[in-house]
This record gives sequence, structure tokens and C-alpha cells, in this order.
Amino acid sequence: MASQEDITPGNQPVQVVVAQKAMVKANAGKGIKRKMNRNRTLTSTGTANGPQSQVTVKTKKKKTKKQKKAEKEAAEASSAQPATQVTETEETAEIAEITAATAAAEITEITTETGLLVRDEISTPSAASGGVPEPTASYLRRAHLAPSRLSSPRRILIVMDLNGTLLHRPSKRRASHFIARPHARIFMDYLLSTFSVAVWSSARPHNVQAMVASLLTPAQRQRCLVVWGREHMGLSSADYDARVQCYKRLARVWGDRCVMAAHPDAQGGGRGRWDQSNTVLVDDSAEKARSEPHNLLRIPEYLGPEAESQHVLPQVHDYINELAWQADISQYIRENPFKLDASYKL
Repeated sequence: MASQEDITPGNQPVQVVVAQKAMVKANAGKGIKRKMNRNRTLTSTGTANGPQSQVTVKTKKKKTKKQKKAEKEAAEASSAQPATQVTETEETAEIAEITAATAAAEITEITTETGLLVRDEISTPSAASGGVPEPTASYLRRAHLAPSRLSSPRRILIVMDLNGTLLHRPSKRRASHFIARPHARIFMDYLLSTFSVAVWSSARPHNVQAMVASLLTPAQRQRCLVVWGREHMGLSSADYDARVQCYKRLARVWGDRCVMAAHPDAQGGGRGRWDQSNTVLVDDSAEKARSEPHNLLRIPEYLGPEAESQHVLPQVHDYINELAWQADISQYIRENPFKLDASYKL
């Protein structure tokens, strides 16, 4: 498959060997008019400056000595000038048309092939998938109260995204190859040993498992309350297989039995539960947190080491530690959303 550069028309003129032209010139004085059956062969080769097409016109008639001499002179003249500039004639116009058609066909093929890799635009989920969520009135009322600080930090629930947040997949053709964000492994080790962590990605389950395996040890994986993928987004069958916008409704996490059992008060028979006061969603997408916008700790999308100019995760680490001191996380994030400090130093 040629690349787009291979099929871009170059600056080199077309080289044409036209045997019958020289023959007609040699016999012009005798007024000889011959009909020729010509066989054209088109070859196209890619060069640094683009493709160079060569058309050889052959005659099936027996040639006279004068014709052969004229052809020899024409060939010598052609070798002296490797690329002869040809004026616009019926023959050169036909050559240009064929060359353009060939190039257009290759461009179409490249567009088609590339189209298989280019992702479609994200569409809105259907009503069967819950449509587009909005925060409830009670959620907003509580989030708009003044934040207050506790006398000591507590264990909070962290819902952690994967791709774009902790990992980057440089090539979609190598679906299982991921690059971890700087400090990602030590960052996750700290969270798992200090807080309650649920992993939730909009990727398909097998991709989620591949990402987790590339980031966490088996022991760390066991400490995750849940590891969820696309199957927990509440999507219809049609939306699950389509490229639709996914929403991480935190009520789904709060209502899960495994997550509920991890609440600090649950072990003592208490009635404590996870909610907007003690949960933070770490993600690179604000839209995914549409139902609980003030529980989002949004960080820049990780696009690889070349694009990482700041210590992102160490600053996220410090911010999460502050959230552990807050009586209501949604109130604190609303007034003090996470912001990167360009002057931050480890």
C-alpha cells in the first residue's frame, strides 16, 4: 500500500517514447499516410518526488531502414534529455488522464483503508441507555453548601479511570501495549494502601483487564473493590457496540454490594454509606462525570511521555490527601477544583 506521499504528483515531467512520431516525420516528404495499430503500456513507479509514468507506444508494422534510423535518432535525443517536456497533444492528454485516474484510485484506497482506523464521532446514548444524565436537585443543593474540614482525615472512596488518566495506548493496532503515566504505579500503590479504590473504565472488559495487568501486580489487583468496564455503563446492546458517550453515574458504584461492604462503618454494623460526601472520581473527561460534576477530580489526558510536561500524579496525590480531610468532597471540589501548578516540584 502506497503512502499518501507516494502518490502525490511530483515535479518531474512525463517521459514519453513515441516511435510513430519520428516515423511520420521521416516519411512526411513522400506524403505517406499510414494507419498504425498501437499498443500502449503504462508503468507507474514511485520516486521521492512522486510517481513517474512512462508510456511506450509500439507499432506492429514492419519498419523501413529510414524509420529505424529516425527512431535511433529519437532515442539518442531522448537519452541526452532524460525527461523531455511534451506539449499538450491528444496523446499527452490521454496519458495525463490515465495517470490522474491511477492516482485517484490509490487515494481512494488510502482513504478507505485509513477510514477503518479513524474513529467515528461520539454519539449521544439512546433513551434505552439512560440518555444524557443531569445532577439531581438534591445533589446540587448539598454541593452548594459551604465546605468544612474534619479534625482528622478519613478513608474515602476513589473511583479511578485508566486509559488517558493512568495509561496511554500509543497504537490501536497493538491493543495490549500501554505506557504508564509517570509515577502511576507508586501512585496506585499508595491509593490502594490508604483508601478504598474502585477501577472503572469505559473500555471493553478484555481491554480493561489488559490495562490493569500492565499497571498493577496481582496482589494490588486483589485490593481493588471492583474492576469495571463498559459492561457496567448501563448501555443498551446497540449502544454497547457503538461509539457513544459513556457516563459514570456514581450511584451505580454506591449501590454495588462489594463497594458498600468496604465502607468503614459497614464492618461494625453501622449505617454509613458511600455518597457525594466521601467519593471522588479521577478522570480526564468532564462529560463522563455529568451526573455528579462536583465529585470529579479532572486531570489532563495523558498522551504519552513527550506530552507530559508537569508532575501530574504527585499533585493529584496531594489533592486527594486534602479531600480526605473534608466533611463533604463535593462541596470542597465545587469551591476548589483541582488545578495543576506549573511551578510544582517534587
